[in-house]
Amino acid sequence: MNKNASFLIIVTLVLFGLPKVYSQQAHKNQNHTKGAWKLLFDGATLNGWQIHGTEKWEVKDGVIIASSGPDKGYGYLATEKSYYNFRLELQFRLESDGNSGVFFRSNLKGTDITGWQVEVAPPGENTGGIYESGGRGWLFEIPDNKEGILKAGKWNKLKVELIGSRVKTWLNGELMTDLTDDAIGKGSGKIALQVHSGGDVAVQWRSIRIMELPSN
Repeated sequence: MNKNASFLIIVTLVLFGLPKVYSQQAHKNQNHTKGAWKLLFDGATLNGWQIHGTEKWEVKDGVIIASSGPDKGYGYLATEKSYYNFRLELQFRLESDGNSGVFFRSNLKGTDITGWQVEVAPPGENTGGIYESGGRGWLFEIPDNKEGILKAGKWNKLKVELIGSRVKTWLNGELMTDLTDDAIGKGSGKIALQVHSGGDVAVQWRSIRIMELPSN
């Protein structure tokens, strides 16, 4: 092989081979980002979140403290960003008998919300179940034999996995819900924490993190 032919082969590899390598590396980097844990709550501020309603949201000692306000209405703390497929982990502690929840693929206009909720409630009231707000109501209620998994007045660990039309929840390491629903698969929107209406709601949140998952 003469020198000119060798030179042409090298130029061809540079022009056509390297872009493919860079493209593959960029794809790997994107997948790495999708599969990495990210804090949704920095432990000091509500940066990245939006308050909806007049209920109270404050940060103290690495904890989000949510409670009813003077209007005793609905209140939400929603992410600024929308999330589709993800794993979400957080801890919560109920300080009263009031109702709360973790919404996913939700949309808000003021305090009017549509979407799906992982229930967070007092003992015997379906914590870890799935409720559709602005739609069909309960999609999955917790069996009686799992109601004792919730630790009343103590910190509890909640995990949510959402992939397409399938949602799974775990409470303190125990599987609570494994539900496939076409409407959920078609939904899109934000993650939100709730203060239920009626007053007497006091719930704390900490260690909130998310891992975004590929959409296909």
